[in-house]
Amino acid sequence: MTSASHETITLGGYLAERLRQLGCDRAFGLPGDYNLALLDELLAAGLTWTGTANELGAAYAADGYARMRRSLGALVTTYGVGELSALNGIAGAFAEDVPVVHVVGMPATTAQGERTLLHHTLVDGDMSHFVRMQGEISAAVTVLRTPDAGAVDRLLVDAVASSKPVYLGIPSDLATAPVDRARLEQPLPLRTSDPSALEALRDALAHRLADEPRVVLLTGVRTHRRHGEALVAELARIDGVRVAAQLSSKSLLDESDPANLGTYAGALTADERTRAQVDGADALILVGTIMSDILTGFFSHGFREAETIELQPGLARIGGTRIYGVELRDALGLLHEVLLARRVDPASHAARPGDAVIAPPRELEAPDPDAPLSHAAVWPTLERWLRPDTLLVAEAGTAFYGAVDLRMPDRCDVLGQPVWSSIGYTLPATLGAMLAVPGRETVLVIGDGAAQLTVQELGTIFANGLTPTILVINNDGYTIERLIRSPEAAYQDITAWNWTALPAALGFPGVGVSRATTAAELEGALDAASAEPDRAHLIEVVVPRDDAPALLRAVAGSIR
Repeated sequence: MTSASHETITLGGYLAERLRQLGCDRAFGLPGDYNLALLDELLAAGLTWTGTANELGAAYAADGYARMRRSLGALVTTYGVGELSALNGIAGAFAEDVPVVHVVGMPATTAQGERTLLHHTLVDGDMSHFVRMQGEISAAVTVLRTPDAGAVDRLLVDAVASSKPVYLGIPSDLATAPVDRARLEQPLPLRTSDPSALEALRDALAHRLADEPRVVLLTGVRTHRRHGEALVAELARIDGVRVAAQLSSKSLLDESDPANLGTYAGALTADERTRAQVDGADALILVGTIMSDILTGFFSHGFREAETIELQPGLARIGGTRIYGVELRDALGLLHEVLLARRVDPASHAARPGDAVIAPPRELEAPDPDAPLSHAAVWPTLERWLRPDTLLVAEAGTAFYGAVDLRMPDRCDVLGQPVWSSIGYTLPATLGAMLAVPGRETVLVIGDGAAQLTVQELGTIFANGLTPTILVINNDGYTIERLIRSPEAAYQDITAWNWTALPAALGFPGVGVSRATTAAELEGALDAASAEPDRAHLIEVVVPRDDAPALLRAVAGSIR
């Protein structure tokens, strides 16, 4: 540094400060020779480092962190071998609208310019192969050729605006290069709504909804990404407004709320009353939805999308009219104004025959405490045990399709990945989610096959002092694939593990372990976890090989 060092900051330090300004206080990843200088600068600037067992786990952890932190997530990998290991996790973040900043330490600018044949390259002199790969699953890609703080800013703005992953390549010789510190005093110019578009939307909503006494909102995962939960809760308090959620947005609105219709997935909807109200709504508003196969019950939804109102990030559609330049939160605010201003007879808000009344607590039939466990016993037992304010993380497959039928207590969240559906995601995502919101009670339910993909990060979870309750569903293989085709095929089998010995084998003998083969044993194991909230617990839940939740059977049947 020069005598004017108080006016400059290293490029790595600048990136760390910008991430912190946007609510991201840590990075996940692994070191490699091309990113070591960058890591030194990030940590020196106050960014917390969480090293993971591999880069895929880092990507999943950054995804879980971003979702629960309601901010950016960040991972740092080295060039080539490191960044490629993270690709699956980045693709999942793209599919599920999660803003993850993937920072890659690259070979020095001189080596790139001279096309030097280096390790971790394809030894053809072209060092942009992997950048091009990343471009297919990133909202924006920037590879720095000079210490350009403005380029860093523009990329972070893109990440926030798109709620998608972005890629930042930093050559090793630029990580310590000085940039202007004064730029940090100016907040990033995050995207706002176009005032003229807002006025156009207000007029269009008022015209369409002025005489509609009964309105149904179908909410999707993009509502979460744009922090719209509180706004939806305010809308639910308006007379005549009801709210259903796609499977990806379960518990967006407390399930005890009288306006909550439950989860909707076309013909796969668990409650026919919910399906009838969504499909038959006089005014149906799609809020941040994704109309993909599983989320629509394999396109069995009974409403015509062209006849709905749709509010998405940057876009509103009313019938055939599209209005661009409106952010989702602003659109929800306008909707609130318009619905409050309606002039309709209050009697028209009254319940009609066939309306769903799902919010009151339900009575669950207690399973035979001594009978062998089945899914019919596992999920009611878990539902009775869950407490308010819990984060339930549910793995794709058996766990997710059991979890979405639960009646969750108030202020709970359900974290899953139903669009990308990459098994193994949730174990590292639990790491990121718990570090994002320290102290929150967290329960992970994961199948044995999925857990084997990313089990290394179980050690990372314990090493960071986190205390989740982990239910490993041992059903001896890949259940959903068995339900779809060839249940006896060799490729459906997995290696049998001693799950209760695993924490000690990873170096953490203090973790509570138990094995449940009956409802009574499962209830006892869950109660033991409750009694020791400062201790992590792993419960092996043994169910028959071909047993499955009803919704999973329906999904498999649709695929088949």
